[in-house]
Amino acid sequence: MGRAQKHASLLTRAGQWMVYALFRCVEGLLAVLPLIVVWRLGRLLGALAYLLAGSYRKLALNNLRIAFEGEKSEAERRQIAREHFRSLAANFLCGLKMPLMDEKTLLKHVRAEGIERVQAAHDDNKRPILNLVLHASCWEILTQVPGAYVRGHATGAIYQPLRNPFLNALLLRRREKLGYALFDRQAGFNAPMKFLREGGQIGVLVDQHAGDHGLWCPFFGRLASTTPIAALMAMRTGAVVMPMMVYDDGPARWRLVAAPEVTSDENSAESLTTAINLAVEQLIRAQPAGWFWVHNRWKTPRPNFLLSSYKRGVVLPAGVEAAALKPFHLLIRSPNWLGDACMAFPMVRAIKKGRPDLQITIFGDKKLEELWLAMPEVSRYIAKEPKEGPCAVARRIKASGIHFDAAVLCTNSTRSTLELWLAGIPRLVGFRGSLRSKMLNQIIKEPPPGGPVEHHARRYMRLAAGIGADVSQPGLWDAPAPDLPAGGKLRIGVCAGAEYGPAKRWPLERFAEVVRTVSAENTRLHWLLLGAPKEAEMGEKLSAMLPGVPHDNLVGKTRLSELITTLRGCALLLTNDTGTMHLAAALGVPTVSIFGSTCPVATGPLGDRHLVIQHQVPCSPCFERECPFGHYDCMTRVTVGQVAEAVRSALKMTGDEPGDRP
Repeated sequence: MGRAQKHASLLTRAGQWMVYALFRCVEGLLAVLPLIVVWRLGRLLGALAYLLAGSYRKLALNNLRIAFEGEKSEAERRQIAREHFRSLAANFLCGLKMPLMDEKTLLKHVRAEGIERVQAAHDDNKRPILNLVLHASCWEILTQVPGAYVRGHATGAIYQPLRNPFLNALLLRRREKLGYALFDRQAGFNAPMKFLREGGQIGVLVDQHAGDHGLWCPFFGRLASTTPIAALMAMRTGAVVMPMMVYDDGPARWRLVAAPEVTSDENSAESLTTAINLAVEQLIRAQPAGWFWVHNRWKTPRPNFLLSSYKRGVVLPAGVEAAALKPFHLLIRSPNWLGDACMAFPMVRAIKKGRPDLQITIFGDKKLEELWLAMPEVSRYIAKEPKEGPCAVARRIKASGIHFDAAVLCTNSTRSTLELWLAGIPRLVGFRGSLRSKMLNQIIKEPPPGGPVEHHARRYMRLAAGIGADVSQPGLWDAPAPDLPAGGKLRIGVCAGAEYGPAKRWPLERFAEVVRTVSAENTRLHWLLLGAPKEAEMGEKLSAMLPGVPHDNLVGKTRLSELITTLRGCALLLTNDTGTMHLAAALGVPTVSIFGSTCPVATGPLGDRHLVIQHQVPCSPCFERECPFGHYDCMTRVTVGQVAEAVRSALKMTGDEPGDRP
């Protein structure tokens, strides 16, 4: 060890000793005060803490909302929180004084209930007991009055060593003095399990967030990471699983309850863990203010708050369906363009499959509301009105009444991130930007610059993968092909416009020529002209070019929901690179797409049922709205013959073979 390291170690040790000395001074002060005075002093400090400790107050209120929303009013939950702070501080100070009192004196302040259950376990061949220990009321009592509940068993405790070696040594001395066998949690569980098999009684904490290694099961109806250690130990040793609960029982008085044994009908650690959670919940409900609400029991995992990648996974009690769970609310900020929104569909499917309690709300432009609500994975939509500022948007999100646990941003702007940040959503996930990264809680990595072009849909899928979705599962990329009626007319959509600009538009007369050519070969076909309201004039022109060809001009005449219904009845869509192209692909409708200034590798429809036609020129893709050179070679060099042949090939894939033609 170098000189600098030795110096730092000495400073650390000196600081730890000073903390230890301060602790002993506080103990000395508490030692001379009557217990009732310590209790009242703690109540006063707790009331002050509720007013001053804003972050802990917010955490407690949020936990109480999760546990009791729909059961208790906000005013009732606030009253529980205030009482919790007073109880917590009083019990903390009393817990510091208790090791300085003898057990006989302390027992005058404690009454025990249900201890006959412990005695029955001892009389039944001295069955080992695994006590479920909760952070409730003054849980220090469990270590200070073993005479109140131990009935013939050797007693032990599993402990997490304190970082301060002086305080840790003091704690161990005091526990050993009371006759406890102590087991360091970091040393594993072989020793405590051997202790149980020999007929011992040992306590295990079971009400804390268990992190990435926990089992996800309901707690107050909301999925929470729960330790399976107690269930595993009990099953391997045959121990009686008995909760030990401490309740406040008046000024400086407590009630120690040995609750009924927890059992499970199924012989598995998973089912026993869910039963333990239910038993713990019932004990807390009897006196909610006494439990440790300032612990983040329903902590959102980081980074994978979707649960499909966790080793132990999700387990629900028998008879409990996923629909009965309290939801994990996720807000997804939609892309602004129709086509981009459609390319985000696979991402949303992957996210929805990530956890059974997930409810997805989409936030985006009003024009996309019908699109997203047509997606079965989406529960609701919050529409952004035109010209709304960030503060107005944040108020709109809050006014929804939904407490969002996290949000995923498909957009890249700082403004869209600010809107969600102002709404107070605790976990914001997105790609890095210039200023927005300061507001994001989780930044998803993008591929290094200079590499191959990445399709927009795969880029969005990075967001899903970054929060724990399984992006390799089947059924994410392709919607099932629509069911078409057998026989009769075969409808083909034609989208000859493109709101982006003329650089995306194949000449209108060429669309007309393809329609006339293919119709002359197959009289089953009925054409539907589609487009945006601003393209109504274009629709009239195209319709006039199709005399005698069976068609309907629907350009500018359909709402988005009606366009979705229309496309679902089409066997094929012939289109430029448009939002309608992406919508058709998202609905499972095959497409023949003509690309010019844009890049099909980045934004083309994905899957075998889609055909893309593009004539490469040296300047493509330029992504310009209008050709800088004025002659649009990338579009005009795509021939009618190429497109007509692609339509014929696509029709063959739908089963419309020549033999089927009348």
